Amino acid sequence: MTVSLFDVIGPIMVGPSSSHTAGAIRLGNMARKVSGEAIQAVKFYLHGSFARTYRGHGTDRALLGGVLGLAPADERIREAFQLARQQNIEYDFFTIDLGNVHPNTAHIMITRKDGSTCEISGSSIGGGKVVITSINKLPVEFSGNYTTTIVIHQDKPGVIAYTTSVFSHHHINIAFLRVFRQLRGQEASMIIETDEMVDHEVIATLQEYPDIKQILLIEPLP
Repeated sequence: MTVSLFDVIGPIMVGPSSSHTAGAIRLGNMARKVSGEAIQAVKFYLHGSFARTYRGHGTDRALLGGVLGLAPADERIREAFQLARQQNIEYDFFTIDLGNVHPNTAHIMITRKDGSTCEISGSSIGGGKVVITSINKLPVEFSGNYTTTIVIHQDKPGVIAYTTSVFSHHHINIAFLRVFRQLRGQEASMIIETDEMVDHEVIATLQEYPDIKQILLIEPLP
């Protein structure tokens, strides 16, 4: 078993807890990456340990600071409420029972300035690490540590082979690949985490395939 220095001492952050603070900031960061920066309002639904201790551990400020684009070590996290008000971003926090999920889980709902919405769910799993579990109610699973390409497609033979061949042609190494579907032959999602960045030429080539419906490209977290 390989243990990194990060695993031993944890991330550089504004305290008090790597799970309830650093991980929460990264969840907020990911919500911002998915939604874009034109944010009008955000609602946080907190489950389990997050729900019980979010005020005392500063999870509320950390989540909001992440949505504002602050890094885990940014001292301004303590002023997240004031910063949000200065940017005219409305925010609110709710407790919720999300069922059989990790105790440090948050569901984040963002309303953009154009009125459109975005939803993301994820968990802080310790040491500042996170796992994203859904985007706009679509099941996913990725860490945010890699460039992540989410391909929404029809569940048909050939789609995965075409997609991986495009990445290979552009000399992009796939670190992790997961496929989710609810029903055979219906809509499915492919989650691809890569060692290299993915450029717009790759996305354009993927979009040429008739059974690929939508592509979401997410840059890695800081």
